[in-house]
Amino acid sequence: MPTWAPFRLQFYFNGHNELAAKLRKAGAGFDMLDNALVNISDMKKAARLADTFNVGRLHRIIARHETQYCPVLRHFPGGRHWSIMQVEYSTDIIFKRRQDFQPLYEKLVRTAIHCVKPDNVATFLGRKLHGNHAGEIGNDFHTRIQGARIKHHMGKASIKMYDKMGIILRVEVTANDVSLFLHHRWVEHRDGTREMKFAPMKKTIYSLPPLAEVMSAANRRYIDFIAAIDDPAPNVKTLDKISRPATDGNRTFRGFNVFHGEDLDLFNTIIRGEFFINGFTNRALREFFPGKSSSQTTRLLKRLRIHGIIKKVARQRKYYLSQMGRTVISAALKLREIVLIPSLGSFANASL
Repeated sequence: MPTWAPFRLQFYFNGHNELAAKLRKAGAGFDMLDNALVNISDMKKAARLADTFNVGRLHRIIARHETQYCPVLRHFPGGRHWSIMQVEYSTDIIFKRRQDFQPLYEKLVRTAIHCVKPDNVATFLGRKLHGNHAGEIGNDFHTRIQGARIKHHMGKASIKMYDKMGIILRVEVTANDVSLFLHHRWVEHRDGTREMKFAPMKKTIYSLPPLAEVMSAANRRYIDFIAAIDDPAPNVKTLDKISRPATDGNRTFRGFNVFHGEDLDLFNTIIRGEFFINGFTNRALREFFPGKSSSQTTRLLKRLRIHGIIKKVARQRKYYLSQMGRTVISAALKLREIVLIPSLGSFANASL
């Protein structure tokens, strides 16, 4: 807290500690390991309490402290603007026994360093990876005293996975510039008009609730991605199913070859970050397949729908990947990347 203008103040807030206080007040039992909560007696109650974050209350607490520790601000009636300097959002998966977690974690983290690509990182963070993207995107892998940690970064945001206290798998999104994230909000134009559009997140502390939703979704996408690494068997069965012909009662649609040719190009396209988050239209898809007409793309979309890979938004001409579609495509691309290609490469070398 400087004693000279512009009197910039910094306030640190730990959500884990706030949740611990709420659980104590509600009479729910738990143990605290560092900044992680374990052995929670009522997980559903803990989840509800975590979702009751009140920005207005936080603002009042900050205002009380600023009056006490920086009284010179009373001479500036224009007020203060509190903005987000850095924010982190974590999702903890808690294991009961260390011996169950450690072997699984070692496999997950060492496999993720090979199969997570730049476009995957953009997808996790809800962004579109442009060909002229000037920022740095990459993976970092470190082995520490506490355990191994993998970090995927894109500009001023990152998503990482690490071992917490030997029994917790923590996935955490960190951002030093929250405007990287997009969400639907009212945008005011210079002429005074307003419109609802998909726009960058504002840096005000009142963006914390929508920011929590966006960052939680990023964690879920990352968890879904790594979930198929350890045991792909269930997804392999689904892959076999979508490779077979399917019918809508009147017409039969051939299956998909998820490892080769146009079908592989199609899957790599519809799982792109911008399509994964915002959906896609016939027209948007044709930009990646310029040789196809609108009617040909319509039949392709119908084929995807019949196989349950995508779903249509009611009363709109927009499509999204279904839950099965997201899981199957992620599993297929990972199997191709970490199993098929290395195996074929070994075979080719042996033949030579």
